[in-house]
Amino acid sequence: MADDLKIKRPHDATKVNVNQPHEVRYWCDKWGITERQLRDAVAAVGVYVDEIVKYLRGKKLIK
Repeated sequence: MADDLKIKRPHDATKVNVNQPHEVRYWCDKWGITERQLRDAVAAVGVYVDEIVKYLRGKKLIK
C-alpha cells in the first residue's frame, strides 16, 4: 500500500515506526536528526519515543 501523502504525523505518537517513510520524515524533522541516527536509536533502545529521546540526549544529538 502506498503512503498517503496527506498523512503528516505518526499514527501512534508514543512509538516510531521506521517502516513508514512519512513517520521517518516526521521524527527526523522533529528532532533534527538523520534517518541513520533515527534507525540507530531504534536499534539501540526500541521504538518508544521516550526511550529514543533519552538515547538521543545521551548522544548529545538533541537537547
